[in-house]
Amino acid sequence: MTMSGPLLSLDISARYRNGASILRNVSLELKRGEVLGLVGQSGCGKSTLALAILRLLHLKHGIAEGRLHFNGRDLAALSERDMRALRGKEISLVLQSPVSALNPALRIGTQLDEAWHAHRRETSRNERIDAIYKTLRHVSLPADAAFLRRYPSELSVGQAQRVLIGMAVLHRPLLLIADEPTSALDIITQSEILQMFSRLSSEFQMSILFISHDLLSVATISDRVAVMDHGEIVECQATAGLFTRPSHPYTRRLISALPVVPQFPADVNYQAEIRRLV
Repeated sequence: MTMSGPLLSLDISARYRNGASILRNVSLELKRGEVLGLVGQSGCGKSTLALAILRLLHLKHGIAEGRLHFNGRDLAALSERDMRALRGKEISLVLQSPVSALNPALRIGTQLDEAWHAHRRETSRNERIDAIYKTLRHVSLPADAAFLRRYPSELSVGQAQRVLIGMAVLHRPLLLIADEPTSALDIITQSEILQMFSRLSSEFQMSILFISHDLLSVATISDRVAVMDHGEIVECQATAGLFTRPSHPYTRRLISALPVVPQFPADVNYQAEIRRLV
């Protein structure tokens, strides 16, 4: 049964263990099947928010406090065992650097196998292989044994990023958090990956929190855009409205810094207009 209400709802603050503030009263909602862009300059707290949602902020010596609800559950109240069962299955993360995120000593097939067995130990070998091959095709990679035998060093950066995305969507999560997933890619591969995220969200009815410092990339696939500055959400609205009626001075600064500012006449699809410019 499909639950009503937002998939993700949060109102949190975060600080380092030494007391320094990282996030201040960050309040967001993410609808089911929605792509929400989160944009802001480096160091403003975007990746910190991603770790807080996954309850991994302790890896950065941070502490999060406040309300964090996902699919009708209070994540803050879950045990670490329950969170481990949820990470990678219902909430997945795609990191910025595919080269460092993949294990250089393991073949691609082994790493996909491990991602599958983390949540589906009871399935047969044929079910596992079928699911992996289907996922490889979804992320436009060769679905064959030869590709699975490769090591990460034998892949291009774009292929490695597609492998990471494949691992993240292997279990068809409800929420995918993409943290600067195109920053290491050339502009053509960036465009291909952005289109892939849009397609995966539509095909899997998957919500995406797309994090980037690049406003045009965020706007390319986002239904709404939240703007973060110094650990606070200063503005959040529909993508077209953000460009045509920005309300916060920082948002206006971001838009004015763009080499080309997209225009949004009433009869123009705003995402198609942005893709033309990216």
